[in-house]
Amino acid sequence: MFIENLSEQAIAALTAPGISREEREARARTLLTANFAVPTIGQFVLGRHWRTASPEERSEYLALFEELIVVTYVDRFSRYSGERLRVTSALVDKESDDVVVYSEITRPAGAPVQVGWRVRRVPPSFKIVDVIVEGVSMGQTQRSDFASVIRSNGGALSGLLDEMRRRVRQPT
Repeated sequence: MFIENLSEQAIAALTAPGISREEREARARTLLTANFAVPTIGQFVLGRHWRTASPEERSEYLALFEELIVVTYVDRFSRYSGERLRVTSALVDKESDDVVVYSEITRPAGAPVQVGWRVRRVPPSFKIVDVIVEGVSMGQTQRSDFASVIRSNGGALSGLLDEMRRRVRQPT
């Protein structure tokens, strides 16, 4: 029910007619922080670079990470065309105690998309820690993307922060 309810809330909040982009972003941020373990995801995505980042870099990175997710999803929901999510099963990952909720997103045109939601107990509730689209972890994909940006900037986290600032200013 958690994933289905979140899907319905997101569609209602982010596709409502007549609201400004700023309001959509505020609604997306509220849903994100209430339902996703953003600091946990952000730390995982940054990988080994988290350990060497200064407190200031960590703070800016997490703020930019959250903002990047918000603008990305506001843009994606702006192209909403009647997709529906249906949960198909859920399994406990014995190694981590996470629950992976499997779902199918049906579209008016095209084949359904298989999406898994890795959910973890983060007291006092449960939070999403990864989304797996067609078998590909979005956390792993973003981790590879960010590591590549850091590598191409001589191993400096500042290069990633610059790129994140650019992406936030110019959403897709």
